[in-house]
Amino acid sequence: MADAGRFQVLVLNQISANGLKRLPADRYAVGKDVAAPDAVLVRSADMHTLAIAPSVVAIARAGAGTNNIPVKAMSERGVPVFNAPGANANAVKELVLAAMLMTARNLAPALRFVAGLDAASPHMGKAVEDGKKAFAGFELAGHTLGIVGLGKVGCLVADAAIKLGMDVHGFDPHITVDAAWSLPAQVKKAASVADVLKNADFVTLHVPLIDATRDLVNADNLGLMRAGAVLMNFSREGVVNEAAVLAALDAKKLAWYACDFPSPAAHAHPQVLALPHLGASTAEAEENCAIMVVDQLRDYLEHGNVTNAVNFPHVSMARESAHRIAIANANVPNMLGQISTAMAAAGLNIHNMVNKSRGDMAYTLVDVDSPVAPQVLDALRAIDGVLSVRHLPNPG
Repeated sequence: MADAGRFQVLVLNQISANGLKRLPADRYAVGKDVAAPDAVLVRSADMHTLAIAPSVVAIARAGAGTNNIPVKAMSERGVPVFNAPGANANAVKELVLAAMLMTARNLAPALRFVAGLDAASPHMGKAVEDGKKAFAGFELAGHTLGIVGLGKVGCLVADAAIKLGMDVHGFDPHITVDAAWSLPAQVKKAASVADVLKNADFVTLHVPLIDATRDLVNADNLGLMRAGAVLMNFSREGVVNEAAVLAALDAKKLAWYACDFPSPAAHAHPQVLALPHLGASTAEAEENCAIMVVDQLRDYLEHGNVTNAVNFPHVSMARESAHRIAIANANVPNMLGQISTAMAAAGLNIHNMVNKSRGDMAYTLVDVDSPVAPQVLDALRAIDGVLSVRHLPNPG
């Protein structure tokens, strides 16, 4: 914290002004030219190729996916990576609905047909009447939508589809309690991804890209889909094996592939509806994401609380002291004992403590009754397995 004790926040992309306003100027210096940042705010910039300053203690992405951030490397440094799950959910939901309508009614080829008409021809009207039969489609009502991933987006899509008269099947092996409460009762529970694929006229994917979901839809399970079905991917490019999808389109197994990820292989394919990464491209979604992630970042920088970090456990503790220590460490035995011993040796009385773990990562917040000397922080950092230690005086 240089510059008169203010937190330094590096901004790598255009972030909604209403989000940035939530970082008060008397406590935060925010900009694109911050030399030694405490935190980084990012949207789509590729941070894998950046030299991330050793001063960085947090990274916050104004969006859901974090593939553009070296999460593993940050975890090894004890740096949380925050995101904004669900903040752009309505925008994505509406795009999924648009994709269903465009494919069901063959709107993309119909628009191309109209664009190719000769406006100067006296026979334009007849050409329209003669040509329209090639674009006859069907209504969504009565058809089945399969949803893989029942987070915030999946639940909103399910609700909208039911209101359009569709039958909805859903699968998510890791559905959260909040999502389960939000899911409409009419959604039929599928037993697997394969179960969704073989029973739906439309399939929409809403899962993060991790090792377990890479090529989730592939040559093996695409064969299960109904002839003429539509596959929609507004989640992450890698959850679908593109070569297998193109082969299914060419074989007339699939009618359409609608996605948010243009690629050289699929470019200009007549049955691919590719949009230019529009999922979260609404003013409302950008503002929601910025506000959500900025609030989370500020709470972490000032109080050490962790909400919606992809690599840290959720930890929140109300302030009961002006003196707080935040410790990130490897999730191994006896860490709490060593931390408590180091504090006791320094004469610190622990007023309150919260410790939680997530996979290989553990995180501890400790409120103590007296000021913390620098040598105490050094002693904590010297414990084998401790990744980061921060002293957080109450900002008032």
